[in-house]
Amino acid sequence: MSRRRQTVRRRRRVAVVTGTRAEYGILQSPMRAIADHPRLELQLVVCGMHLLKRFGHTVDQIRRDGWRIAARVPMQRGTDSPIDQAEGLSRGVAGMAKFFERAGTDIVLVLGDRIEAFAGALAGFATGRLVAHAHGGDVAPGHLDEGLRHSLTKLAHIHLAASRDAARRIIRMGEDSGCVHVVGAPGLDRLFELKRETPRASARTGPVLVVQHPCGRSAEQERRVMAGILRSVAATGLNMVVLYPNSDRGHTGIVAAIRAERSRFGPGALRVARSLPRDEYLRLLLSARVLVGNSSSGIVEAGAAGVPVVNIGRRQAGRLRAGPGVVDCAESMQAVRSALNRALRLRPRMPGVNPYGRGGAGRRIAAVLGRVSLSPDRLFKQISY
Repeated sequence: MSRRRQTVRRRRRVAVVTGTRAEYGILQSPMRAIADHPRLELQLVVCGMHLLKRFGHTVDQIRRDGWRIAARVPMQRGTDSPIDQAEGLSRGVAGMAKFFERAGTDIVLVLGDRIEAFAGALAGFATGRLVAHAHGGDVAPGHLDEGLRHSLTKLAHIHLAASRDAARRIIRMGEDSGCVHVVGAPGLDRLFELKRETPRASARTGPVLVVQHPCGRSAEQERRVMAGILRSVAATGLNMVVLYPNSDRGHTGIVAAIRAERSRFGPGALRVARSLPRDEYLRLLLSARVLVGNSSSGIVEAGAAGVPVVNIGRRQAGRLRAGPGVVDCAESMQAVRSALNRALRLRPRMPGVNPYGRGGAGRRIAAVLGRVSLSPDRLFKQISY
């Protein structure tokens, strides 16, 4: 047998699970590093929002980006119902478990706190795969976020923490410190590359960027909050780009508010996008006057980009800030308007010491997955205290 065939046979098969546009953008750096690593073979599993037309059918963007999709696993049907989320979770677990068995997966890599990641981790754990979890140990209550993120930590065998703060929290949860690796935030890898390409003079000449996600409430509650946000931004007279929300409960209310409030803007003053390619989103962020909403991008990426942020509500409460430019506020129109006026006066700079690192997280993740032991003993977990 040739040396080349022996090398191919020794490669670890790493299934990367992506269910949303946001986490796909963050995972692209680790995916490239895994694909380029001599000891790793990438298996891309696409599920969740990627397969839903109403959220942009972003599986098409993944294909246009040149990635080979190893499996498509339908989960949610896109209705605004808790039952849809629960049934989607069950479909995801079953579909991914079957794929991992069929494809001989060795390691399952998931990120963050969504049910798509939880389904992948459960499927990997139940079928005897090593589960690697990126961005564990963060704090962000969200809707289901906190419970799902820390549940993923307890399922995972390999912890890829974005900060030292998160790593300490994972260890305090009883995880073996030898399995916890501080790799940085992979979402910053491409941001720093683009930042070096973007002339500083062009920064902050763009529109207000609005990214607001549901918090598990009724569609009517979410509609009222989003309508107030859009009216608050409209009062500034600035152009705006609004991204569609994720598929969590209440998303139909946010979409309804976006459609209803478009009439308040003149031609070209409001652009609505169901989804944006990662590079387009990051370039837009780098040039934005301010980011408004409750997305984690406002805490991690925007802080690193030196863009001011109006962080609305409790969804990101407790998340480690990457810079001084975040103005927190309640959800009322008065609070949003006041915070928006403050944020527009800020001149934040990229922090000298970023708690989420300075890039290179994707390479570090691939390096960890390439060297970690695949011994069956690694599948046994025991609380460390």
